[in-house]
Amino acid sequence: MFSPSIASRRHAAVVVSLAALTVAACAKKDVPAADTTAAMSAPAPAATDSAAPAASAAPATLTDAQIAHVAVTANSIDSTAGALAKSKGTAKAVKDFGSTMMEDHGSVNKQAVALVTKLNVTPEDNDVSKSLKSGADANMAHLNGLSGAAFDSAYISHEVDYHQAVLDALDKTLIPNAQNAELKALLVKVRPAFVAHLDRAKSVQSGLGKK
Repeated sequence: MFSPSIASRRHAAVVVSLAALTVAACAKKDVPAADTTAAMSAPAPAATDSAAPAASAAPATLTDAQIAHVAVTANSIDSTAGALAKSKGTAKAVKDFGSTMMEDHGSVNKQAVALVTKLNVTPEDNDVSKSLKSGADANMAHLNGLSGAAFDSAYISHEVDYHQAVLDALDKTLIPNAQNAELKALLVKVRPAFVAHLDRAKSVQSGLGKK
C-alpha cells in the first residue's frame, strides 16, 4: 500500500465523480463498490479538493456518440500523461510505463476515430467525458509542479486509480450501453489492454515503494 499523496487525494475525488456518472465505480481501493441502484439516484459525495470537479447525478444511459467521446477522452488523457512521465519521470520503470501509455492509448484512439468516421458518428461531449477532462487538468497541473521521486510516485498512483476507474466505466456503463455492434466490439477488444496496464501500474508502484 502507498501513503495518500496530494495527487492521489485529488484523483480520488475525480474517481468519486466518475463513479457516480458511470454507475458505482470504486472511488478508491479500500472502499467497496456502491450499490448500483443507489448510485443511479444519489449524488456523489462532495469533492474534498478544490481542483476536483463537482460530482453530479448519474445519467441512466449514454448514447453511442457520448460513449465514443468518453473513449476518445479517456485515451487522450492517458496518452498525454504518459508523454509527461516519459520526459519527466526519474525511475526507468516510470518512464517506460509512460512511453507505453503514449503508444497504446494513441493506437486505441486511432481505432476509435477510424470507427466513428466509418459510422458517421460525431462524438458528443457529456458529463462523463467532462469529469474525466476536468480531473486530468487538475492532475497534470499537480504533476507539473513535482519532480524526482515525488513525481514518479504521484504519476503512478494516479495511473493505478485511473485505470481502475476506466475499467469500471467500461464494465458498468460503456460496454453495456453501446448499441452499435462495432462500437461495442471495439470496447470489448481494448478492455484487456486496460487490465494489463492496471496490473503493470500496480507492479511499478510496488517497486517504487520498495526503494
